[in-house]
Amino acid sequence: MASAVQKISLSPSRDIPFNKLVLSQSNVRQVKAGLSIDQLAESIAQKTLLQSLSVRAIVDTDGKETGMYEVPAGGRRFRALELLVKQKRMSKTEMVPCIVREGGIAEDDSLTENIERAALHPLDQFRAFQALKDKGLDDEDIAARQFVSVNVVKQRLKLASVSSKLLDLYAEDAMTYEQLMAFTVSHDHARQEQVWISISNGWNKQGYYIKRLLTESAVNANDRRAIYAGLEAYEAAGGIITRDLFEADNGGWLQDPALLEKLVRDKLDIEAQKVQAEGWLWVETAIDFPYGHTAGLRELVGEVEPLNDDDAAARAVLQAEIDQLHEQYQGDFPDEVDERLGEIEELLETFDRRPTRYDPAEIARSGVFISLDAEGKSEIERGYVRYHDEPKLAGEDDDSADAAIDPATGEPRGSALSPGAAFVGGDDAETGSEDEEADDTLRPLSDRLKLELTSHRTVALRDAVANDPHAAFLAVLHVLVLSLFYPSRTSESCLEVGLRHTTFGTQAPGLAESISARAIDARRGAWKEQLPPDVENVWAFLLNLDTDSRQMLFAHCASLSINAQHDAWNRGGRQRSADQIAQLVGLDMVAAGWTPTADNYLNRVPKLRILEAVREGVDERSAQLIDHLKKGDMAKEAERLLAGSGWLPEPLRTPGLPPVADANAQSAEFESANTITLPAFLNGNDGSGSDEAEDAGEVHPIAAE
Repeated sequence: MASAVQKISLSPSRDIPFNKLVLSQSNVRQVKAGLSIDQLAESIAQKTLLQSLSVRAIVDTDGKETGMYEVPAGGRRFRALELLVKQKRMSKTEMVPCIVREGGIAEDDSLTENIERAALHPLDQFRAFQALKDKGLDDEDIAARQFVSVNVVKQRLKLASVSSKLLDLYAEDAMTYEQLMAFTVSHDHARQEQVWISISNGWNKQGYYIKRLLTESAVNANDRRAIYAGLEAYEAAGGIITRDLFEADNGGWLQDPALLEKLVRDKLDIEAQKVQAEGWLWVETAIDFPYGHTAGLRELVGEVEPLNDDDAAARAVLQAEIDQLHEQYQGDFPDEVDERLGEIEELLETFDRRPTRYDPAEIARSGVFISLDAEGKSEIERGYVRYHDEPKLAGEDDDSADAAIDPATGEPRGSALSPGAAFVGGDDAETGSEDEEADDTLRPLSDRLKLELTSHRTVALRDAVANDPHAAFLAVLHVLVLSLFYPSRTSESCLEVGLRHTTFGTQAPGLAESISARAIDARRGAWKEQLPPDVENVWAFLLNLDTDSRQMLFAHCASLSINAQHDAWNRGGRQRSADQIAQLVGLDMVAAGWTPTADNYLNRVPKLRILEAVREGVDERSAQLIDHLKKGDMAKEAERLLAGSGWLPEPLRTPGLPPVADANAQSAEFESANTITLPAFLNGNDGSGSDEAEDAGEVHPIAAE
């Protein structure tokens, strides 16, 4: 016969006055962690006591109950109630709900209560915060009631807003907390689920990669277009901005690029109307004009409005103050002095940014380009004259077939570019089509890609030669010797002395923003400020230059004739010449700032080329880690892996230099490349004094057809 099942008897509950309770020494919790006593007391004051105390009767030496009770389990709650009594927010005789334990061991009560308590799953907390939100509590109310910061509340609510399918995966431990956080950068549940499916079978499931996939079609808030249009204007027009509440996100991501583009163009058009009201013949606007868009146009030379006596005196006082501070502190500035220096420099800039005056007759035949600079400000380039807008000489036929031909070069004159103008090159055989996924052959680089890569090299080589007058003289001497002694072999040189400034019909990505292009533009601007406004005075200006400054000007002019671009018809001579000059000036495209990205190289070549680059620039293991990815994902991962590696594709390498340089050395070279070097003459130093002895050995400008 089966034995009877013993029935369980639960400990009775009883309301006991607080002054009859004492804290037991049997409580096993000795280390204080988690919610503080102050916070717990405030929680009890708001919501009352939600969990009873576990108590045992205190007996005397004879074993009789004394009417007092000890608290072995619930000590923190007891301390919180005790604090409320001390604060006179609760009566010391307030009845406290208790579970009265009999038998067993007091320490066992305390241990069991703490060990067998299951922690709340984070997802339950996220959903609970959302439930409170749905009940009408705002973020601040929830934060106050749960004793957390408002940002924590926003984070929890953001996590709860992720697709319910992904939340279920997180609940089942199929997704990590880091991965769940990454999905909060998008509001689109369908896109979230699509990204999870796409990465489920891959090796890379890290949070940064998830964020990249979710934001690849969005525009970062620090993009120049977003800065120019303004985030407030974008949101007022109905645009959505998503934020990463868990990490720095540079202001978030704008989800509607088309709307942003429209806002930018509308704002540029308003600026164009204001500028055209100054009397200019034409105004062209674009978010970004191609590099070299002013080539072939005559640039007006204006006069900066002089300072009046009061402004000149004020500027002199500020300049004297800044000179005195530099002399006094020798570069070791206290914070308040450093702040004052910044204020003075801003004031000096306002004096130096005075408007330029132009001849009204010249304004009437000239135009303006308006675009955005890298900081998101409008960049206004005034005073460019197209060839067909030049005043006609007496007897010149306006309808002449040669009217648009530059007599110096025999080539068409440049003209203003329309905002939507596109530069079309040859067919690109390596555009990333699906057929390349199965391509097992290592094909040569396409002519189009070689042209784009060598465009970067041409700009960098120009910059390098401009900083090496000896190389510039030698390069020009080489082409002159070819012209004199080997007239049929002038194509052996990459210099196109004329001087012809070769334009870039195919615009390589990032060309205008490259370090070399910016250095060339800065150097040109510095010389433009020094040259006289009237062409009749240029010869006298050159004669008064010291030898070093004249050589630097010669090097600048000569460097702009360099064309080291790839051409399908020129298979050898031009590139050999470019290599020779690159070796002479020590050209390093890594130091010049070029780095492989998906846009400028990796997405333009087959997968085998991408793997080859990672193998050379990083290691074999890294190449193996990405060899299973789709081409687009492979290109993005390769860009990340190759960052800082110093790897260059073959058309950008200088013979004699290692293909992959030491990363630390490259970093130093990169810093050096960012510093635009100008001769002393252009830096404001007095270089006007000529040396008779040096003058006898000066190299004078060379006329070449």
